[in-house]
Amino acid sequence: MVKTLANFKIDYYQYLKPDQDSVIDNTTVKVDITNEKLKQFYRTMVSTRLFDAKAVSLQRTGQMGTYPSGLGQEAIGTAIGNAMLPEDVFVTYYRDCAAQLLRGVTMTEILLYWGGSEQGNNYQSPTARQDLPHCVPMASQCLHAAGVATAMKIRGEKRAVVVTCGDGATSEGDFYETINVAGIWNLPLVVVIINNQWAISVPRDKQSAAQTLAQKAIAAGIAGEQVDGNDIIGLYSRLSIALEKARSGNGPTVIEAMTYRMADHTTADDASRYRDKTELDEMKKLDPITRLKNYLALQQLWSEEEESQLLQSSAEKINQAVKTYLETPPEPIENIFKYHTATPITGEFD
Repeated sequence: MVKTLANFKIDYYQYLKPDQDSVIDNTTVKVDITNEKLKQFYRTMVSTRLFDAKAVSLQRTGQMGTYPSGLGQEAIGTAIGNAMLPEDVFVTYYRDCAAQLLRGVTMTEILLYWGGSEQGNNYQSPTARQDLPHCVPMASQCLHAAGVATAMKIRGEKRAVVVTCGDGATSEGDFYETINVAGIWNLPLVVVIINNQWAISVPRDKQSAAQTLAQKAIAAGIAGEQVDGNDIIGLYSRLSIALEKARSGNGPTVIEAMTYRMADHTTADDASRYRDKTELDEMKKLDPITRLKNYLALQQLWSEEEESQLLQSSAEKINQAVKTYLETPPEPIENIFKYHTATPITGEFD
């Protein structure tokens, strides 16, 4: 005898067409997205991309350490930062500038971190200060997020945790352990897989034979879905729903955001050695910023004057952040030892 025990499906969400300008089905957008919010999304995405380019320039001129560009992924961080509430907790990986900036991390703090100063993780914003610092090891941040979510559940708090990781991180045991415990304990956790198609130099089809990465949630008994990661409307809508579900005690969600890493893995990498330029050129046509700008222009919600003002104000803000970063004195060498114990070590270091 053979009988089917269970059937599963993974839904894919996309509201803003990649080829031009229109919302596919506005009736499926379950959250309120005003025209002003759309313009706010656009401003954040553009400002983040300009900041990202400046950071790469600083590294190339020897003024900062290795830096991981988020070129092409701006919609994901923008959606996360806008969907979260101040009392939620964000557990970042290393390519989340847009979300961090929206959570209150300053541009200068981000530059300080990649410039080698741990003061870059010493966020001054009350909202950002409850978030976790940059995490470079693959998938270990997922476990940290599960721990924070467990604390929230034990305390009976109506809060949620968002953790991001790359597609390559989903092959790590840390990822599987996280979603497994999240399912068992019904944790208020949203796991965002940023599927940019490359785990450093390993393409998506060499990482996993699974049709989607979102379906890995099925084995953990939790919800999993795939969203067009270059569609800011779809992302914001689905993240808002998942976060409200988590805060209400209705369990975790895995969201696979489909996007593309337009830059090298980091400034220490050369993607042209393993990635075909034709593929990159094709994926650039799906640029999330261009897609939203086309929509705003068609709806007569954005003008060339507003574009010029945005570019000017962003450049001024970025330049001031860079100036502050470059003028910040290095940490004393004794700080290497000072914070290694629960009680800071004091005294002379000879």
